[in-house]
Amino acid sequence: MLKAIDIMTADPVTLAPETDIRTAAALLLDRKINGAPVVDAQGRLVGVLCQSDLVAQQKQVTLPSVFAMLDGFIALSSRDDFERELQKIAATSVAQAMTASPRTVSPQTPIDEIATVMVNEKLFTLPVVDSGRLVGVVGKEDILRTLLTVKAP
Repeated sequence: MLKAIDIMTADPVTLAPETDIRTAAALLLDRKINGAPVVDAQGRLVGVLCQSDLVAQQKQVTLPSVFAMLDGFIALSSRDDFERELQKIAATSVAQAMTASPRTVSPQTPIDEIATVMVNEKLFTLPVVDSGRLVGVVGKEDILRTLLTVKAP
């Protein structure tokens, strides 16, 4: 069975946390990629920035739901979620818009496990990490390419 190391893009396009949003958006569009790992100055993975993180900047703000009782208000949704949503909408740098502490896979992760994560968690850019270092990235296109090489019964 194929593994991440067999299909990953080694030496992927990466972003720095301080990169401005416009530059990051242009890079994703120019390279025709869904997302890119975000690495710090020491090369450690700190997040992933995807097109969906950037599209979120154009969405309407969803106000938290509240319940009024005895002249008071009880929040029915998380204040942290609301603040994170506002931060993404107002982001000017990759660090503010990225998904921090992203889901990763190892070079030995089987392709069926990668596909399951992508579908179940709606994650289409998975960093491949070995011994704490970014060694590649698996995108949905990498999975799709394997369909072209599989022989029909």
